[in-house]
Amino acid sequence: CRSIGRNVIDEIVRTRRAEGVSNGTVNRTLALLRSVLRAAATEWEWLDRFPRVRLIPEPKGRVRFLSDEELARLLAELPGHLLAMVRFSILTGLRQRNVRELRWSQVDLERRFVWIHPDQAKGKEGISVPLTGEAAAIVGEQKGLHAEFVFTYRGRPMRQVNGTAWRRALNRAGIANFRWHDLRHTWATLHAQAGTPLHVIQELGGWRTAAMVKRYAHLTGAHLASHVE
Repeated sequence: CRSIGRNVIDEIVRTRRAEGVSNGTVNRTLALLRSVLRAAATEWEWLDRFPRVRLIPEPKGRVRFLSDEELARLLAELPGHLLAMVRFSILTGLRQRNVRELRWSQVDLERRFVWIHPDQAKGKEGISVPLTGEAAAIVGEQKGLHAEFVFTYRGRPMRQVNGTAWRRALNRAGIANFRWHDLRHTWATLHAQAGTPLHVIQELGGWRTAAMVKRYAHLTGAHLASHVE
């Protein structure tokens, strides 16, 4: 720790960039280094002071979502077990893990909602997700397939969803540059285009701050229309 100075930090950045990794990956390394140096100074008392570690700029997160035509093509190519999960994801905006690991104990079909526990949520806060009639019907169709998990494959819980079947369906549908997480972007985009206020999208999606939701603001002018008039 005593030999780490600005030159060492700059060399770390240069080396990681030379490896071809993204600025975000470089920042994860720098954040870890900063945490170790801070602990060495404030907790372990190995250092009297330590160099400031500045993170490098990261490009804004991309927003890739499916058009109506792309979504229709994808749904037509998916095998049954993935079709149910994709439809449910588009209707709820839930993250992959929350759909893949959804348990019957989290489902209330009578009141039409599912509950994501704090330890399952990225923001570490519980989320109550209301279900549309279609989403509730998708869940109802899974009854009797497994005693614990809602979505399964051949009687077993899903361990992954973006494997060969997913990639082949994307290829057959002619959809490129699309990840499973982009289903969540598609859900938020559909809400924004329908005029759902951003603060409502934030609450429904379980985002802790409004910053992550503002990426969808350009998709609708509803919040500006009254001012223009």
